Amino acid sequence: MSEESAPPHSTIDPYKFLQIIPNADGTLTRDCSNYPSSVATPDPDDHTLLVLSKDVHVNQLNNTWVRMFLPRQALDSSFTTKLPLVVHFHGGGFIILSAATKVCHDFCSTIGAEIPAVVVSVNYRLAPEHRLPAAYNDAMEVLHWIKTAHDEWIQKYVDFSCCFLTGESAGGNIAYHTGLRVAAEVDNLLPLKIKGFILNAPYFGGVNKTESELRLGTNPLSPLCANNLMWELSLPIGADRDHEYCNPTVGGGSKLLDKFKLLGWKVLVIGGYEDPLIDRQIEFSKLIEQKGVKVVNRFDVGGHGSPKDIDKWIKDVVASTKSFISSSEMATGV
Repeated sequence: MSEESAPPHSTIDPYKFLQIIPNADGTLTRDCSNYPSSVATPDPDDHTLLVLSKDVHVNQLNNTWVRMFLPRQALDSSFTTKLPLVVHFHGGGFIILSAATKVCHDFCSTIGAEIPAVVVSVNYRLAPEHRLPAAYNDAMEVLHWIKTAHDEWIQKYVDFSCCFLTGESAGGNIAYHTGLRVAAEVDNLLPLKIKGFILNAPYFGGVNKTESELRLGTNPLSPLCANNLMWELSLPIGADRDHEYCNPTVGGGSKLLDKFKLLGWKVLVIGGYEDPLIDRQIEFSKLIEQKGVKVVNRFDVGGHGSPKDIDKWIKDVVASTKSFISSSEMATGV
């Protein structure tokens, strides 16, 4: 069914739902009161912390920065093992949230402790002030920054041959599109080597509605009207949802998936059947499998529209992520 002929799904005001107010100059006023932030905690003398964290600027002109996470055990003088690197992109439909948002901070902290790994959480520019591909550009800039960074946590503790790109929702979309860009210039990132991708409820779309979007579009936790607005605000002006940034089945991106196979990259796709976007995620998984890419699916974990049991969600996603990274570490790197 086309977007134009689809019946209305909700009477919810998407601006109120997302807690955003459009301004005349094309910017947004964001009310983040429902999304509390956490401060970074870098003090190694605070022995209550299992994971230390700190914020580091990447591009002050663009006000992009990263929040880094280091498991305390790495500070032990007897700990000599280099750690995997997890580069994480937060969700929020490209228009809200940040690397400091509490749920993102808590998730990255748990990943750092449980894997264990050094986690670099990217605070990319948001739309509509900075429409796509700004977030993808920021992601690539962070990867290039990592490979040359003089930061002690990176230089001392990171195994550059064992890097994973992760993200939830819009962050999963960013991780995928960053992977396409890396595939096109993989040698330019050496010694940084990507081994795999963890895409948690990756945020994809299209003009024609899927069965799950029609069936679950009135879900009060993830109404389709909010989804429509986020794409309207984040895609390039004039683009519809069959733009390649939104719909992975169109454009030239799928050709680069052949390089995913050649590079030996693995992809973990996480989702849930109560998610209005689950059909998109299944379609994406099949697309990359058809290209010969090694894919692991977990469609029983949750996603957009899931009950707000954040602790259980983090536990399930972290368990899946840990298993995937452990199995990937055993494989030959790029």
